[in-house]
Amino acid sequence: MIRCWIKSGAPWIWLNAAAVSTCLIMIIGVLGLVAVRGIGHFWPSQVTQFSYQEDDGSIKTIIAEKIDASVTPAAMAKATGFKMADNEETLVQYQLKTGNRDITGIDFRWIQERNVKQQDTPVEIIVVERREWGNFYGRLVAVKENGTAIASGEKAWSVLQEKLASTLSLFKDIIRLEKKDIGTINYGLERLRLKEKKSQLDNQWDDAAKKQVAEERAGLELDYKRLQSQLSELYRNIKRDSLVVETESGAEVEISLSKVVRVYQPNAMSLFDKMGFYGSKVVEFLADDPREANTEGGIFPAIFGTIMMVIIMSIIVTPFGVIAAVYLREYAKQGFTTRLIRIAVNNLAGVPSVVYGVFGLGFFVYILGGNIDQLFFPEASPAPVFGTPGLLWASITLALLTLPVVIVSTEEGLARIPKSIREGSLALGATKLETLWLTVLPMASPAMMTGLILAVARAAGEVAPLMLVGVVKLAPTLPLDANFPFLHLDRKFMHLGFHIYDVGFQSPNVEAARPLVYATALLLVLVIVGLNLAAIVIRNNLREKYRALEG
Repeated sequence: MIRCWIKSGAPWIWLNAAAVSTCLIMIIGVLGLVAVRGIGHFWPSQVTQFSYQEDDGSIKTIIAEKIDASVTPAAMAKATGFKMADNEETLVQYQLKTGNRDITGIDFRWIQERNVKQQDTPVEIIVVERREWGNFYGRLVAVKENGTAIASGEKAWSVLQEKLASTLSLFKDIIRLEKKDIGTINYGLERLRLKEKKSQLDNQWDDAAKKQVAEERAGLELDYKRLQSQLSELYRNIKRDSLVVETESGAEVEISLSKVVRVYQPNAMSLFDKMGFYGSKVVEFLADDPREANTEGGIFPAIFGTIMMVIIMSIIVTPFGVIAAVYLREYAKQGFTTRLIRIAVNNLAGVPSVVYGVFGLGFFVYILGGNIDQLFFPEASPAPVFGTPGLLWASITLALLTLPVVIVSTEEGLARIPKSIREGSLALGATKLETLWLTVLPMASPAMMTGLILAVARAAGEVAPLMLVGVVKLAPTLPLDANFPFLHLDRKFMHLGFHIYDVGFQSPNVEAARPLVYATALLLVLVIVGLNLAAIVIRNNLREKYRALEG
């Protein structure tokens, strides 16, 4: 009976089903963990005030967020050096986010539950989210303007919100002036410098050219001085206001509002207040630049860089992959050489990605980019233009990495088209090129899109090659802006995958960065899913369009 059951093949069916189910459970589990940790990162946590007995017997007040808890068996706790009473079976510890790193030197600490004498959640505790040094926890004492207290007690909170809104508006104006207006002027001055040097190299630096460059430079410098004066005035105004906060030890600390992102009272928030706070944090995460060594703020440059690189890579890899597949399937003689090429293409798909990065750095950046600089940008020497890692070389390197996937997928799609379709087209008087362009390729387009989907999924998550050919920890400017030629393929860029690696493994404050790693990983998954869904919708529409013809 068992032998017949085995011969029937049913055990292998169940084994395959079990393997697929296990894989699905593992994938769902990983995505669930990332989603829960990532989504929960932005929810405002309650701040607890602990009355805690230190090892020396003194009672100390600790104001902190409760981040995590651990339960250790008594035997294990004793083995690690903890003193345990005979009636204690476990050692419970809390991980606290204490903030105030500029005062205490640490952001996080562990405390033992047995030493906690009292804990409550006073509504007057405030959280000050700062641009530097992380969060600050304490009680609001007063609001100052030009060093003079203008509000204290119950009135201080409403005055603080008004002053903070004004300061944030000034901060946005400063960022606009520095990055957009003054940045545009600096870009124009640099172009004038290169124009002058190029004219000198071409022996065209005559009086007319000197006069034109001098007039343009004078106009830009005049605008620069005007904007610099506005910027100085804004900096004077933004440093005018401050708040005074009382720490857990009773000391008063003055914090300039120019260094504050937001101030809130989490223990006094209602559910709707927390939902509004959550929404503002999500918008900040998606739309703002990072700060605090990428452990705070947003990741918009990384989102933009990832999508831009994937789009450029897709534009490059699709035509080359399709042309190669068409040649191998439609024009090349099916002999030893063609089989050898197919084996090479399949083997290329298994080459480690970092090898492509080394090749891209050596060939695209140093050889190709260096020669481009010598031929077309001699005035920029010795500073490289394309002879340095950038968006273009990263996109081409990933296009080379994903090229075998597109070739194999397209070739399989061409092989599935019935021979009668080609013969019917030729019988009606169409040439081989017309048959290929108007009949075969449109019918094989779903297979092309499948290859593109696989290429996008792999390229969007690659990190190792990008570390060599263009990605950076923090890019000062985006590859796309309002300055001619608008799309700057020579610039370095940020990437979500590298951002996860940098924050998770290179951050100076790993505990603070951990929730951001989950949130960024979740966003990367959503970006990849979004790009793939767009390609899948296009593929399905093409498949339905040519289904009747295939039949």
